[in-house]
Amino acid sequence: MEKIIGSWKSRFEHSHIRTLLIGFATGLLVLLITQSFILSSPFALLAAGSHFAISRGKKNRFATQLSVAWPEVIDHLISGISSGLSLAESLTGLATRGPEIVRPAFYEFHMQLQKHGDFSGGIQNLKTYFSDQSSDQIFEAILLSKSLGGNELMSILRTVGEFIRQDVALRKEIEVKHGWVKNSAHLSAAAPWLLLLLLSTQPGTVSSYSTPTGALILAAGVGMTALAYVWMNYLGRLPRIPRVFSK
Repeated sequence: MEKIIGSWKSRFEHSHIRTLLIGFATGLLVLLITQSFILSSPFALLAAGSHFAISRGKKNRFATQLSVAWPEVIDHLISGISSGLSLAESLTGLATRGPEIVRPAFYEFHMQLQKHGDFSGGIQNLKTYFSDQSSDQIFEAILLSKSLGGNELMSILRTVGEFIRQDVALRKEIEVKHGWVKNSAHLSAAAPWLLLLLLSTQPGTVSSYSTPTGALILAAGVGMTALAYVWMNYLGRLPRIPRVFSK
């Protein structure tokens, strides 16, 4: 688990570096076009902010892809147990046969199980790593079955899988309906700045915004654009189901 978390931290740091580089490159390009540092600064800030928002969006997409993968994980577990494999063998098999997005975590689980033999501790580490409401249900059912020696694990997994599938389908439908609204809002936020970039090729525009009043207008525009973007994403964000089994 430490290796996976470390790779995530490395990606996070690289994303910040790319954000700074994109902002710098955009500002330099606009500076070459307009010959005005005051006009190029807002574009540099907006480019860096846009890349940062896109990076955050990728994290959200990772959570969405993870939620979609859990029904497939359940299918693999049911298939493995039905074919005569033990629960531990079915779980470690996900390191090679499971969805790509969960393979690294189950590979670490497999290595930990071979090294320490602590099944319950490995499951707890998986819960901590994924930190997801859907995975909590699966892992709690596994721990309960393991501790009580029950024979109802298959039916419990099927029931949990059906609930997860229904939730994923509903969320996907809502996201599609909200998608066109968010895309329209993105275009509306970018349109004034594209117009300003076109107008900045004229000397009169550059001289107008090179004054303290012009700089103040640009700063206010950047602030209002950022505020509108944050507010739009806040209104369009789907609430996450709280984790019931987290410690």
